[in-house]
Amino acid sequence: MNVKDVLKYGHRSLTSALNDFPVSAVETPGACGVWSVKNIVEHLASYEWVLVDVFNSLLGVGSTPYLDRFVQEHLTFNDSEVDRRQGQSFDQSVAEYQEAHDKVMALAGQIPPPTYRQLNVLPWYGTAYDLEDFIVYTFYGHKREHMAQIAAFRDIVLRQDGA
Repeated sequence: MNVKDVLKYGHRSLTSALNDFPVSAVETPGACGVWSVKNIVEHLASYEWVLVDVFNSLLGVGSTPYLDRFVQEHLTFNDSEVDRRQGQSFDQSVAEYQEAHDKVMALAGQIPPPTYRQLNVLPWYGTAYDLEDFIVYTFYGHKREHMAQIAAFRDIVLRQDGA
């Protein structure tokens, strides 16, 4: 599997969905439960930071605050990370997501290829899984799921606006 391609295509799905979404409605609740499109971007930004921390932990570099919260507070992580970003504008949220994604892409190439296929490299994720599994399910699949929600919400917004 080409991990950088998987990450790139997941990212493209987000940028495409955002480009097609009416800017006037990015803070309207309802795209995913009570979340707006802005909240989904904030949620995905927090996940990008988790992957930055995963890569840094595998490289033995720096602290891992997002990963620590993701593992320790898994049931509340999503809402608490969105809540932390409530003061950000939509553009700031997109910029944060982009910054984290850029770091992910830079770090992805530093991980030795065998590490991606090593079982139990992320013991908190499950002993039967490898890093490729984590990336495909938690990043690519996760983004695609949210992009489908954004697309469906876009259709609702456009119908309400009479477009």
